[in-house]
Amino acid sequence: MRTPRVVDDSGRPPVTFDPCLDLPDEVMTEAGYDAAHKEFSDLPMGWYTFLGCTFRKSDPIPGLRRGYSLSVMAGNVSLDEEVAKNGHVATATTMNGRSALLELDPNIKDTCTYVLQSTFGIVVFSRMYHKDHPGPVPQDAWCTDMEPLVRAIEPLIGN
Repeated sequence: MRTPRVVDDSGRPPVTFDPCLDLPDEVMTEAGYDAAHKEFSDLPMGWYTFLGCTFRKSDPIPGLRRGYSLSVMAGNVSLDEEVAKNGHVATATTMNGRSALLELDPNIKDTCTYVLQSTFGIVVFSRMYHKDHPGPVPQDAWCTDMEPLVRAIEPLIGN
């Protein structure tokens, strides 16, 4: 475990998983994401903290999609707090035995989100499908190939 890069004064556990530093570049590159151009994002809010990283995947299919962007956020809020906030669009699941949620919000089009419980709070994997056509992407396509990616990365989160 690393020393947290950002802390808050909430009394909540420190966020000990840092997506940009703890997800190995080779793992993200193997998954097709451009780890050389990852974007750090930190949200120290005083009453909670999120450490984030955004990766891009350029795998265009003309007339279908331009690629994906994947945002991984680790925060010291509980899974119960996430359920209270987004339970109306969440389905309880597990990821390699870890408690998790699958969130499909019809108001956030083309986005698939998995939220995994951790000892410090949650880790959120949110992938946006960048379409290359007019009109909607069918909701059943939003999460295509997302679960295997999250299952592969899950052990890197730690407890």
